[in-house]
Amino acid sequence: MKKRKIYYPLFLALAVAFGIFIGSMLDYPQKNAALLFSNNSQEAKIKRLINYIQYDYVDKVDTDSLLDGTIRNILSKLDPHSVYIPASEHDALAESMNGEFVGVGIRFFMHNDTLTVTSVVKDGPSAKAGVEAGDRILIADNDTLYGKNLDSNFIIKKLKGEPNTKVKIRVYRKYKDTLLNFTLKRGTIPLVSVPSYYMLTDTLGYIKIDKFANTTYNEFKTAMNSLLKKNMKRLVLDLRGNPGGYLNIATEIIDEFLEDDKLIVFTKNKGGKIEKTFATSKGDFENNQIYVLIDETSASASEIVAGALQDNDKGVIVGRRSFGKGLVQQEMELGDGSAVRLTVSRYYTPTGRSIQKPYNTKDGKSYYNDRLERYRNGELTHGDSIKVVDSLKYITPKGKSVYGGGGIVPDIFVSIDTMAYFGRFHFGPIQDFVFEYLDNHRETMNHWNVNDFIENFDNDEKILNEYLSLFDDQSKIAVESIPYIKLYIKSLIARDLFDENVFYQILNEDDQMLQKVKQLESQVDYLEP
Repeated sequence: MKKRKIYYPLFLALAVAFGIFIGSMLDYPQKNAALLFSNNSQEAKIKRLINYIQYDYVDKVDTDSLLDGTIRNILSKLDPHSVYIPASEHDALAESMNGEFVGVGIRFFMHNDTLTVTSVVKDGPSAKAGVEAGDRILIADNDTLYGKNLDSNFIIKKLKGEPNTKVKIRVYRKYKDTLLNFTLKRGTIPLVSVPSYYMLTDTLGYIKIDKFANTTYNEFKTAMNSLLKKNMKRLVLDLRGNPGGYLNIATEIIDEFLEDDKLIVFTKNKGGKIEKTFATSKGDFENNQIYVLIDETSASASEIVAGALQDNDKGVIVGRRSFGKGLVQQEMELGDGSAVRLTVSRYYTPTGRSIQKPYNTKDGKSYYNDRLERYRNGELTHGDSIKVVDSLKYITPKGKSVYGGGGIVPDIFVSIDTMAYFGRFHFGPIQDFVFEYLDNHRETMNHWNVNDFIENFDNDEKILNEYLSLFDDQSKIAVESIPYIKLYIKSLIARDLFDENVFYQILNEDDQMLQKVKQLESQVDYLEP
């Protein structure tokens, strides 16, 4: 296997930063952009300076780019979550939180300079037309979609578009060695935010929420209703890796668990105005047990959920201290398609604690690299390494101590699984391997059904050994990480063969937090503070 440079700490930091950035889009009414720069001397000064540069400066300058940089610089002096969104990025970010987009319904990547379908969305335009995973899309409306240095924006533009418009594609199907033509009618494709729900035991259900988008509550209710019909009495709500999203969606979900008139969250702005949100009578799971899984990348709306339940003595929070974002953003348009998301208030959990962690505007990197620092100081492996401040201690109605000042501290600590963590460094190479394996065994693999796959796939470890054989020096692969590598191979193949739900069912098989929940299930007094 070719060796590649993989800068995991950098990728991890960027992924966390981008996730928290997405998650900072909370649902507050927009204000007119004119309110951002009112007609005053400051506005006149900025306009005059731009005019001087545009008309009198000795060299030609892209004033749009210059202004973008100036806005970013201004916002960087405020807090880590007040951000500028250029017009070129605004639609894509908004789309990710709307929960849907218009397209042809495929997941793809560039394989050997060719656009290759890795999976098709069930009941989407491509699935209805007969496009299959493994197909190479060569041409779309007479434009070639293969070759070196092909711009990804060009590809997306060719496949996305207006509802009910058509695109003609020509594909190569490798396992049949044939060229096929399809006409696809673009349609609305869901961006799923509840990727997995299933029964862990006869009475214990599991729901994972990736983010709080416009469609998340409806997805959540669909999952809840499905599990309730399967006799679910208790629920695991998995918010690990969830960067947040819309506040009103999070409070709707919390309302399913809290009794009438219980305080969910309150916000306070610069003028001291307080807005409180209370539970209503609509909850379907108010009298049942809930476990909430969080980790160091659970942020914003995820922390609102965990904090509201913890402060109301509802259920058990399991995992590691959450990210620590307690600031609320409001989007304000700038008139040219761009916008700023400006922090306008802080939110507080029902006991009155702010969970915003400290930040230094001069060092944004350390703010998002906090996960790495937590690993270094032992917090991710030892619960007693979590630093709490006694002056920020609050007491719940049942007498449990909770703390503000930086994230939600779980009721039950679960250490990071270091072998799983380092095994994930193989995720990139494993994805390449999985594609190649499926590509060469497509006809055989398509005959698997879900239950047989979960029970019997690669029990003889031939596929695992085929992957390991690609490494010249296998002694550098930690023996303890091999079971996780096997699990990742199986789960990634399951995702491409079936769906995200099966992917998570397999990935969660030996999950330490879920094992802890099952252990708690066997105890009696775990709810007592």
